[in-house]
Amino acid sequence: MNSIPNYNPLEHLPVLCTSRREFLEKTGMGYGAMCLASILGGTAGAATAGVAKGPLAPKLPHFPVKAKRVIHIFASGGPSHVDTWDPKPLLEKHNDQEIPGNTGLAYGSPFKFEKHGKSGTEVSEVFPELAKHVDEMAVIRSLWTDIPAHEVAQRFMNTGALQLPKPSWGSWVLYGLGTENQNMPGFITLGGKPEWRQASFLPGVTQGVNVNYAPGMRLEEVLLNIRNQFTGTSTQRAQLDLAQKLNQMHAATLQKDEQLEARIQAFEMAFKMQTEATDAFDVTKEPQAMRDLYGNSPMGAKLLVARRLVERGVRFVQVEHGGWDHHNALETAMRKKAGEVDSPAAALLTDLKQRGLLDDTLVIWGGEFGRTVTRDRNGNENPGRDHNGRAMVGWLAGGGVKGGTVYGATDEFGARAAVDKVHIHDLHATVLALLGFDHKKLTYRYNGRDFRFTDNFGNVVKDIIA
Repeated sequence: MNSIPNYNPLEHLPVLCTSRREFLEKTGMGYGAMCLASILGGTAGAATAGVAKGPLAPKLPHFPVKAKRVIHIFASGGPSHVDTWDPKPLLEKHNDQEIPGNTGLAYGSPFKFEKHGKSGTEVSEVFPELAKHVDEMAVIRSLWTDIPAHEVAQRFMNTGALQLPKPSWGSWVLYGLGTENQNMPGFITLGGKPEWRQASFLPGVTQGVNVNYAPGMRLEEVLLNIRNQFTGTSTQRAQLDLAQKLNQMHAATLQKDEQLEARIQAFEMAFKMQTEATDAFDVTKEPQAMRDLYGNSPMGAKLLVARRLVERGVRFVQVEHGGWDHHNALETAMRKKAGEVDSPAAALLTDLKQRGLLDDTLVIWGGEFGRTVTRDRNGNENPGRDHNGRAMVGWLAGGGVKGGTVYGATDEFGARAAVDKVHIHDLHATVLALLGFDHKKLTYRYNGRDFRFTDNFGNVVKDIIA
């Protein structure tokens, strides 16, 4: 076979873009994070607002609001509401006694509650630092869910569905708003289960990207294979541009493969991430005083990274903080677990406020359900609490929230949401409203039906919106 001198295969492929700039904007993929390809699939086609192009370009919400991004601190395991944000003096008064409508012996909280802030919001002693921020929070004391089983309730909190695989709320937010930084994924999770960040039937580019971050990890360990050790950037670009041209030829002559298109979008994102993503996770670039504020702990480092991510335009960041399943030894376990997040979360609120980011960043804290007001395993010398879906608590801060608000109430013992009850669908509808969406109109057509995050339910809790 005779060789052809100075032959360049790229010159003999059809040119489908009007300029090199446009071509580079639309094509290519980076070897750096090939792992992203396995979790992304599909395309999005909503109209965009702004200069950026593509499925993740920034979009306008239904109506103007303050909130532009979300940090969700997910307290998986089910924190006890009556030991954190919902004081029940009557429960303490009836400690070790049977109480009407409940099985077992009452377990009064071992923790003291005090009023804080101008609002006088009562907070447990386990949250001394967060208590200083109650005037920026809306505490919802009347939350409830359908099934108090961890896997089901966690799925429900994150996807609005009890059984069927549905998109997570991070994916819905990203689908509705796009992202402000085209060089970073718009939805990033720091820990948690895959189904909590799934895109399901939404465009694959809205799926959350998980980063197993821990303080002290080398950047090469945080984002595995983000850099190609064997091929330079220019060579990667040429190779992947060729792959994109071949794909365009395939789409033009045979058929368009949406799965392949999604892979290429993922590779392009990975290519761009080689510089910006590594910088976002490098907390050593923060002043020592700022790192001291968050504390030298896994939770402190993760929340500092969360701030660095939203500061760089990431739309939705979820930080898991598990371990709240206190069936026994509640007094010691609760104090320890609350202590892990108290100072770091307070630091996050302080930091966001100092930077002028709290006004347009919505911070959410809560678990998948609450706990019983009676002892788990009666007679246990070191008691805890069982699961309870009929009463739970959560708080929101920043992003258009009416600070210093306590909304709803449980019954006199704290066993059930009783006044101004807020179902999980209602919470989801309210979060979307704070981000500028009518939850009934943020829909995606799939299998002949228009789906929405809140299914056919949900009422906005207007009283916690400023």
